[in-house]
Amino acid sequence: MASAKIKKGDRVIVLSGKDKGKTGEVTMALPKADKVVVSGVNIAVRHTKPSQGDPQGGLKRAEAPLHISKVAHVTADGKPTRVRFETQDGKKVRVAVKTGVKIDG
Repeated sequence: MASAKIKKGDRVIVLSGKDKGKTGEVTMALPKADKVVVSGVNIAVRHTKPSQGDPQGGLKRAEAPLHISKVAHVTADGKPTRVRFETQDGKKVRVAVKTGVKIDG
């Protein structure tokens, strides 16, 4: 299995869809489904009936997963960049293609 180019905690920008241009932090990565959940992006609204667990019911808003191809890592100046892997000091690290800056710690 290949290493993930986008991980939990990364700052990403949405490249396409209704939230194009929005940035946020990856709150959850779903590598088997090739999806990520980004805070404040792709909000899905569910109409729920009142139940014992939720007596109020009503509209529930939650972030839905986005396909990983729709997001890109963000550079310090807020522009999208691809990610590549390099070996530095015997360790495999993620590097921003546009700037050459190391992403991992």
